[in-house]
Amino acid sequence: MAVRQRRLQVTRGEERGVSHEICPVTEAWGKEGCRAPALPTGPESLTTEHGRCWPGPKTPLEAYLGDAIPQKMICRIYDGMRHIDPCGLNSVPSEYVIRDQFSIFMSEILKGNAGEKSKMIMKMLLVPCSSVRAGHIQEFTEDLITSVVHVLYYRNELKGWNMKRCQDFTAGVRPLASQLLSSLKQGGPPIPDKTCDCSLLEDWLLKVPQISTFLNVIIRRGFLVLNSYTEIAGFIPECKDGRDFMSLLNIPAIIYINSYLPSSLQHTWRLIFSSQIHGYSFAKFCGNIIDRGPCIIVIRDRDGYIFGGFASHSWAVKSHFQGDCRSFLFTIFPNIAVYTYSGYNDHYMYLNFGQQTMPNGLGMGGQLDYFGLWIDCDFGKGHSKANPRCSTYNSPQLSCRENFEIDCLEVWAVGDFQCCEKSTCKKNVLDNEKEVHCLLEMIGKCRHSEGVRNPCDDEDDD
Repeated sequence: MAVRQRRLQVTRGEERGVSHEICPVTEAWGKEGCRAPALPTGPESLTTEHGRCWPGPKTPLEAYLGDAIPQKMICRIYDGMRHIDPCGLNSVPSEYVIRDQFSIFMSEILKGNAGEKSKMIMKMLLVPCSSVRAGHIQEFTEDLITSVVHVLYYRNELKGWNMKRCQDFTAGVRPLASQLLSSLKQGGPPIPDKTCDCSLLEDWLLKVPQISTFLNVIIRRGFLVLNSYTEIAGFIPECKDGRDFMSLLNIPAIIYINSYLPSSLQHTWRLIFSSQIHGYSFAKFCGNIIDRGPCIIVIRDRDGYIFGGFASHSWAVKSHFQGDCRSFLFTIFPNIAVYTYSGYNDHYMYLNFGQQTMPNGLGMGGQLDYFGLWIDCDFGKGHSKANPRCSTYNSPQLSCRENFEIDCLEVWAVGDFQCCEKSTCKKNVLDNEKEVHCLLEMIGKCRHSEGVRNPCDDEDDD
């Protein structure tokens, strides 16, 4: 049978050109294929909760990958390859993995459609297809997320994000897996004993594109597939100016939230405000976020809940709502979720102060005095009101309590950083002091020289 399989002249992988991308990897198989080791019976074996033992001795696949991919995911990949039947004869899986099986697996995972990928995932669940339950997919998804973070860390491709300066990523694995699995349902949420088949998995992959992206990252960066780095360039953003403080974010949350940003904004996050660095001042907070482009606000309340929102436009002081439908709210802890535009109203963003007849503070979604997310000008206080949902983003209450106290707050500008350009014309001494502007407006003082100064020389020349 193995000889007949090796005589196949053209495989699906070769048709799609995948074998040419991964020639260095396929050489590890040699002429006789890669043999699966006997499962050990000693204490060195690793056993899953389903009773399946992981191989103890290193296979050629493990030897090639080294520590780039966790062993548990390597075993899933190996088992997925081993159960591929290139001839379509419904034969019993061999203890060998041949080149055709490898090429087909890589082809389906990297370039296949949702139906083809769902079949490969079914083979990676380490249980018979007829016995697949939602609990197995939950376990697979957790391994998938863990492997993504692992391979990026191993390849030094976290782009400036310091694992020691972020929240523990393992705490974000299960919440993110549960969130991704929330779409795997038919008439109700998934439960561990719910039976799943390929059609359900295919529908899940269409609804949750992050799963295919995660698989792409693991295979391309784990196996170092040629020309793969540019294909996942926007997967995790580059961290700017945020290495020397303890962030409220964890790596899975960064990846997940970044996937909801417009593609033009996914490449860079730059820290522009942190209460740990800049203090608890609403004037300083506003001075650092006004006219800085789209940004992400992250809050931790006194009860430990972490949540926030993405503002699609630069913040500006206005007595009315601003922004557009790309804005959204999110939670990170204890659950991770993103809440996008509901279509009910256009109350995306609000920033105002210094007016007695209007709410003074920063808000996102909902109504005046009833925001989905609100930071009061009395810095340190806020609310998240949703009874039962925020009208703008269809989000629930984000904080532990409706009226919360801020423990920590940070703001990240995303995309191309916008800073105030220096002008060559003569300026007022306060022109570059945005926090002073905020304070003056809050106490009702205006800048009498504004609008009456002579225009710049450059403008005269024009």
